[in-house]
Amino acid sequence: MKDCRTTSSNTVFVFQEEKSILRLTNKDRVSSTKIKVDGCEITEGIRCDYLHLAKDLEIYIELKGQDLPHAIKQIEQTIALLSSDARKHKKISYIICTRSPMSSTEIQNYDKKFRKKYSSRLIIKSSPYHDEY
Repeated sequence: MKDCRTTSSNTVFVFQEEKSILRLTNKDRVSSTKIKVDGCEITEGIRCDYLHLAKDLEIYIELKGQDLPHAIKQIEQTIALLSSDARKHKKISYIICTRSPMSSTEIQNYDKKFRKKYSSRLIIKSSPYHDEY
């Protein structure tokens, strides 16, 4: 069995696929688990790249070129398969892309859907992007 999970209290976690990069700062240095989903935790079907678990928070991460509708499906499918509670558990979903072909109105509509259906904020940003938890 592959080792898909890494747990640590690192200050910064870096998620990278080709030109898309997300850096998450663990400001309280809490124990956090970085899970490689694509090709490791889940090997078949549609899935996002990473899941990060910290502070009772599920963080779904898809690093993409520019196919945002597909990235959204990948995150939705991964939430359905791996979330402890798809409707209630607090989540953040990141799509980090090399460029975003969607309008801000489309992004707001998807964010609204994610908040209602998955209790998740949906953050779509250009690479590189930095956030903290």
